[in-house]
Amino acid sequence: MLEAVRKFHEKHDFKNNGGENMLYRMNIIMEEIGEICECLTKGKSRDQLVEEHADLLILLLGNCIALDVKANELEEAFWKKYDVIMKRKAKFVDGIIRVTDG
Repeated sequence: MLEAVRKFHEKHDFKNNGGENMLYRMNIIMEEIGEICECLTKGKSRDQLVEEHADLLILLLGNCIALDVKANELEEAFWKKYDVIMKRKAKFVDGIIRVTDG
């Protein structure tokens, strides 16, 4: 997936046209999160919800490209973080499960 998103960035020359500016990218990510929330609050279809999650994933992978994170670095960081979160205990806050270190 990372390489597919890299091809998209290269196709549109994001690097030289501002598309890899992190503040810009984070604002777009917040827009996508808003669209996911809209799907939930307005009862949109599961397909629309899945599509919005795909948009968010593409943007997150694009951040890795903009920051020159390599696929092996991302995978290593994922599994390292996964090991950490798997050791955390769950707690309930207002009746909803929360898994955090704080």
